[in-house]
Amino acid sequence: MVKIGNIALGDFPLLLAPMEDVSDPPFRAVCKENGADLMYTEFVSSEGLIRDAAKSVQKLDIFEYERPVGIQLFGSDIETMGSCAEIASRVNPDLIDINYGCPVKNVACRGAGAALLQDIPKMVKMTDAVVKSTHLPVTVKTRLGWDESTKNVQEVAERLQDIGIKALSVHGRTRVQMYKGSADWTLIAMIKDNPRINIPIFGNGDVDSPEKALEYKNRFGVDGIMIGRATIGNPWIFNEIKHYMKTGEKLAPPTMEQRVAVCRKHLEFSIRWKGPVAGVFEMRRHYTNYFKGLDHFKPFRMRLVEGMTYEELDGILQEVVHEYSEALC
Repeated sequence: MVKIGNIALGDFPLLLAPMEDVSDPPFRAVCKENGADLMYTEFVSSEGLIRDAAKSVQKLDIFEYERPVGIQLFGSDIETMGSCAEIASRVNPDLIDINYGCPVKNVACRGAGAALLQDIPKMVKMTDAVVKSTHLPVTVKTRLGWDESTKNVQEVAERLQDIGIKALSVHGRTRVQMYKGSADWTLIAMIKDNPRINIPIFGNGDVDSPEKALEYKNRFGVDGIMIGRATIGNPWIFNEIKHYMKTGEKLAPPTMEQRVAVCRKHLEFSIRWKGPVAGVFEMRRHYTNYFKGLDHFKPFRMRLVEGMTYEELDGILQEVVHEYSEALC
């Protein structure tokens, strides 16, 4: 049984990675229904939260249906991160996560996210401040290092465990790699094999199929897998992996009716959370992913991104089922 503090996650948990503009409550809802064991919010700016910025505050929204769920924070100032951990704890998530892995320029160039991999002493002090500011378990997500010459994640794992983090997720790339090339899980396996390490170690990067998930579990010995980009438009990947690991057989791909049903639920949650205007607008980025690979889908996609009401969009989705009901058979 894998545990983060007192949170029991099963024998081999599958985690939804925190992704900006993706892992909001509506997307987390459909991932939870399709087998995710632990999910994280989009990463929340500590600077925005301390200023009470509406966008940052809204990202603290969590719901009972998605537990266990963690709020992920990022920032460059130690004191601010500690204060924000205290603020985030008040909305009663199950844990607090620190983002030391985001590679994007507007995060890393401000000294946050993966930038902390260039300053391990500051990372340790920041983590210590967060741990001391909350009664909740604290976890960390990071990368192998800043670049090929500074792959320091093994040192990071030991030092952060020593100051009290309860789990570590590692993306198998450096910051310089961004999302290019292949993820290297060998250092993740070395962390797991380190006799000093006794917290759960989760691997992240390039897992996009049940076969790869089982291969990586067996090859690298991690306690669980965190999945990010492969879940976009594909939230059923969690149940597909679980079924394959249990039976050795692949689930049949979702039918068009099932695909549309999940997309519709996502839309309903989006409207319920953000309202009839913003909810419809926020959903537009997802249609291409839900219906990726369908021939001649562009006219439907254009209608979906131009639709203004749930009723209009529901009608278009029904047309999609009728038009493509045999496409995935």
